[in-house]
Amino acid sequence: MVDTLVAPILEARGISKSFRGVHALHDVSMTVRPGEIHALVGENGAGKSTLIKVFTGVYAQDDGQVLHRSEPVSFGDPHAARVHGISTIYQEGNLVLTQSVARNLFLGREPRNRLGLVDFRSMHAQARALLAEFSITADVEQLLGSLGPAAQQMVAVARAAAIKADVVIMDEPTSSFEPREVETLFRVIERLRDAGVAIIYVSHRLDELYQICDTVTVLRAGRTVHHGPLDELPRTELVAAMLGREYAPLKLRRMESADDSAPDVAPVLEVDRLTRRGLLHEVSLDIRPGEVVGLAGLFGSGRTETGKAVLGAQRIDSGTVSVDGFVLRTLTPAASIDAGVALLPEDRTVEGVLPNLSIRDNIVLGALPRLSRLGILDSGRIDALVRQLMSDLNIRASGPEQKVGTLSGGNQQKVLLARLLCLNPKVLILDEPTRGIDIGAKIEVRVTIDALAADGLAVLLISSETDELVEGSDRIVVLNDGHVIDVLAGGRLSEDDLILSIAGIDKRAQ
Repeated sequence: MVDTLVAPILEARGISKSFRGVHALHDVSMTVRPGEIHALVGENGAGKSTLIKVFTGVYAQDDGQVLHRSEPVSFGDPHAARVHGISTIYQEGNLVLTQSVARNLFLGREPRNRLGLVDFRSMHAQARALLAEFSITADVEQLLGSLGPAAQQMVAVARAAAIKADVVIMDEPTSSFEPREVETLFRVIERLRDAGVAIIYVSHRLDELYQICDTVTVLRAGRTVHHGPLDELPRTELVAAMLGREYAPLKLRRMESADDSAPDVAPVLEVDRLTRRGLLHEVSLDIRPGEVVGLAGLFGSGRTETGKAVLGAQRIDSGTVSVDGFVLRTLTPAASIDAGVALLPEDRTVEGVLPNLSIRDNIVLGALPRLSRLGILDSGRIDALVRQLMSDLNIRASGPEQKVGTLSGGNQQKVLLARLLCLNPKVLILDEPTRGIDIGAKIEVRVTIDALAADGLAVLLISSETDELVEGSDRIVVLNDGHVIDVLAGGRLSEDDLILSIAGIDKRAQ
């Protein structure tokens, strides 16, 4: 329980910020106290990132005050904020991947010897001790880029603790984490809280918010619409506050053919015993037109590798992929795309969007040969198609020429979906389609997937979120260590059964 009599450590009073006449923040207020884990939530575009950047000196507010330890402050840049004890861990990372783990932990404050040179021995020893505190097993001398996303994020948390920050801002810190890694992070956060550090926690995952946070501030359209104890705000009311409308649980389509009594419909995709040494072991599955098949399993189970193998982006040692009954003789991305298979990658920022290109260029990138006549691009046809897709997918932007890098995460994801639809696919492979996007955009993406399946597309839905799989799938294939260990359908299509299956427990045998 947060002591409201304790003076705030960080406070926003009436903060306003505009860009080219558009209000990003309007009279926003927020109070954070020592030893408090404070949720900052809202749809993408609600103003969360702008407020964080005002707190940390990236932006100067147009009006209002920021107070740190009850004193008005105006940081000129993030470094000045860090010097004052305010550290930020961004969703996409703010580390130097080409430097060692130790250099990242001590960046800008490396221990030095009497000659003024970096004392690597001391730095490595301190780095090992710091990582041990956070249960991070990594060679401090290896390049940070060689670690996985979760380990990189934990290094960022350790760095924030190392600089003795009194406020740590975490922007979607668990977007790349598995459940066990989330629990490790939560233990670290609780340790920081017990030491009096204030945590501002930005996440779209309601389970996490209600598990770890004490207080919540909700932003909508750049305004504060709620501020108070989180345990006094039911989930439905939180979602309603964020969206500005009443929330009803998703009522997604279930194919009548999803159970064992369904009529025999020929699969559009058949995957037969795909094998890649050390990764996949005779993985088989099939998807019928209009069916959503979920692919579940823990990190390292082979989910993403299966999706890439079906597209031909992951080399296999044996096995076949068939589309409409025809075996793909050459399993390459080009051959798979020509056959009607399209993949939405797990990491949109690395493998997906081109941030410096426009929405228009990003959407039509893979379909230019189909949008030309005699080798000449048909601009009118392209413009009409882009506008139609932007409308169909509700891509919120000033227009087709807006750069994708300026869009919210949810809108970037919808741009990638539009790119896939330009290919006129028969099979959509969607790897973590709602990772790192806000609740409103998540609902829109899920409903879009449902509508695409209703139009006859076959969808392979890869996700680490059990509710997403259960709510959105007709069947779920469960992987463990590259093996198919179960298929859930009909009466077994529930979160309880899915969790038991992932854990290797068959409830039917009990």
